[in-house]
Amino acid sequence: MIIKTDDGGRWTVPQLDELRRRGHEVVAVLPPGSEGQLRKALHDRGIDVVQSGFDFRFRPTPATAAGLLRLRGQLRALAPDVLHYHLYASALAARIASVGLPARRVHMVPGPLFLESPLIRTVERVLCRRDEVVISGSRHTATLYRAIGMPDSRVVPVHYGTDVEHFSPPSAAYRAACRDAFGLADTTFTACMVAYVYPPKWLTHRGRGIKGHDILLTAWRRFRRDVPDARLILLGGGFDAAGEAYRQQLMRRFGVTGERGRGGVDWHESTLDVRDCYAAADVSVSPSLSENHGAAREAGAMGVPSIVSDAGALPETVDPSSGWLVPRDDVDALVAALHEAHAEFLAGTLRHRGALSRELVVDRFAEGPAAAAVADVLERVVRR
Repeated sequence: MIIKTDDGGRWTVPQLDELRRRGHEVVAVLPPGSEGQLRKALHDRGIDVVQSGFDFRFRPTPATAAGLLRLRGQLRALAPDVLHYHLYASALAARIASVGLPARRVHMVPGPLFLESPLIRTVERVLCRRDEVVISGSRHTATLYRAIGMPDSRVVPVHYGTDVEHFSPPSAAYRAACRDAFGLADTTFTACMVAYVYPPKWLTHRGRGIKGHDILLTAWRRFRRDVPDARLILLGGGFDAAGEAYRQQLMRRFGVTGERGRGGVDWHESTLDVRDCYAAADVSVSPSLSENHGAAREAGAMGVPSIVSDAGALPETVDPSSGWLVPRDDVDALVAALHEAHAEFLAGTLRHRGALSRELVVDRFAEGPAAAAVADVLERVVRR
């Protein structure tokens, strides 16, 4: 398994666990670096970790070529039956470094953003043919790969799994404690958005932040004119330095401060347990411009209904009984959905919608079946 991060990408762990349970030998190739959360989780399981000879940064320098050659030497020495890679930089590196090697190549795609760039989509139309199979993390991404010419038989949609035991509906006492910690009264309607802040990218979405924080904050201002005691909890710092700079820019633009509840918005960095946020919330909001399934899976697993945009695979996370689907970048529609959720909160029916959200997530996204489906694909590739 090759991935360009040693901190993120923890969705790979259940897949590796399932492969080992079936008796297969697993090695993870991670970038050189510090002890990130993914690296620690693999070490705790006794999974072999190799520090990649390539740092997964593509620059027009001799160092890039030298790094790819070092990675090629490592792959030749490991002699795997299958190379399974996640994230686009990992896919590029694995495809280049494995030219002429006998390993089968399987690309698992966690999200559609890179395919929304016309330049990258044109390149990927050619490069994806080096993959025996593309495992798309959603039906939406599978459709995009088929549209650029990947044969149907070589595109397999498998959802990324959610640990529905770890993310489960809170007890009344846990919910009360979390709401008290956030300073929320029983009568305070509370929305949450759990997402890192990614900086705008010039290749996609006209330089807009893809998670839609600006859209939600604009809608929230309007919503609170009618519901002045409502609270919004934002959980997620900048993904990197540029992301944090963009977050600070948004905080200044919308008057969000470090004071609890100032302007009806609390914005916490990514140090809290996300379950505390969901336990306190009445509705989760995912207003993204580009997304796979996002936070809606974890929110739904905890019995929190979601308002999601129609971006990417987000529509796969709700149905009319469990949540709300609104057009992306449509502030009016988002305000209307918030009002509908608030009306159900007042009527006492919103929790039932949350229970239906839990049923949907367990049925579609449970971690065990998803990991088994990935292992099935890898075994079929070897048999072929």
